[in-house]
Amino acid sequence: MAKTQLNVRVDEGTARAARERALARGISVNRYIEELVRQDTGEAGRAFVEAASDFMKQYESVFAEEFGRDREGTREGRR
Repeated sequence: MAKTQLNVRVDEGTARAARERALARGISVNRYIEELVRQDTGEAGRAFVEAASDFMKQYESVFAEEFGRDREGTREGRR
């Protein structure tokens, strides 16, 4: 994967914390920041999936009525 340089200004306390945490994990500050961003974007993905799941549960009866019980995705509906 190609790398892009990103310059970020943070206060000294934040920089020190990033260095300490990266050192404790045995990784570079760069990799530590990359992992934080990946985790953050992963959280958004999980939040979306959870919201979609809640939506489907809330409107399950509407979908069943509109599309029929055989399309609910349940084991009984697949038979």
